[in-house]
Amino acid sequence: MCKKMEGMSVDIPEGAVCRSELKTVEGVALVDTTADNYDAISKFQARPDDLLIATYPKAGTTWIQEIVDMIYNEGDEEKCKRAPVFIRFPFIDLWPSVLIPPGIVHAERTPSPRIIKTHFPFQLVPKSFWEQNCKVIYVARNAKDTVVSFYYFDKMNRGQPDPGTWEEYFLNFLQGNVSWGSWFDHVRGFWDKKDKHRILYLFYEDMKENPEREIRKVITFLEKDLPDSVVNKIVHHTSFLVMKENPMANYSTLPKAVFDQSTSVFMRKGQVGDWKNHFTVAQNEEFDEVYKEKMSGTSLRFRTVL
Repeated sequence: MCKKMEGMSVDIPEGAVCRSELKTVEGVALVDTTADNYDAISKFQARPDDLLIATYPKAGTTWIQEIVDMIYNEGDEEKCKRAPVFIRFPFIDLWPSVLIPPGIVHAERTPSPRIIKTHFPFQLVPKSFWEQNCKVIYVARNAKDTVVSFYYFDKMNRGQPDPGTWEEYFLNFLQGNVSWGSWFDHVRGFWDKKDKHRILYLFYEDMKENPEREIRKVITFLEKDLPDSVVNKIVHHTSFLVMKENPMANYSTLPKAVFDQSTSVFMRKGQVGDWKNHFTVAQNEEFDEVYKEKMSGTSLRFRTVL
């Protein structure tokens, strides 16, 4: 008999964790445990010095978390290895969680200044973040690479709904029938609000193209002043290959019953354009058609190759 993940330890036997089902909150698909407890999550109280890292899943969340942690710790790699990423950054969407309490409880216990993570679309982010005028870093990744990465993530993450076949997942993604809902609504929602709130909107593809340039944008946004030597350390420490080997960043400390990295590693490729290895010609044409419809009327632009 499988169980939900609440209160479990690292000794979870394989097959013991139930996959979630999707429910909707305000029209957004969420895993059942999050949806069932959204009322409590929505009442979470932000602090004025909180930094919120907001992303659609698989958009470079862990990458930007490591970058911010290195900035806060002025390039001290050892301080950034003080705990696994899921301990260092409360993930307010999660309820329950693995090895740690529900996200909002974890956040409440975390001393300021807090770096908090969410995958909620703009309208589901607890209102207190906007009332407290918190800074927000949003990272967006092109939809084609996102769906491929999300598919492999859902295969290995036993807390997520069963992704089914690639063909099934592809269609569900286009329809917004995946965890955290529609990619199209998500990236547009934060884009449309970025000038009304303190939101730094970054693109995954820009970060891959020139990490130093994008890291300097984050440093400026956080009102920090770091010497070039520290910036260079941050670029190195947060490169894909270094993070892939860092157990404090690659989620290898989670038990296999939760993250089965023998199915697919958490940090898989980190490339721009990997979608070309998965999309059929027909899927690409269908995707482009839906994309054109969903993204009409916005100035938001993405690159699918570099």
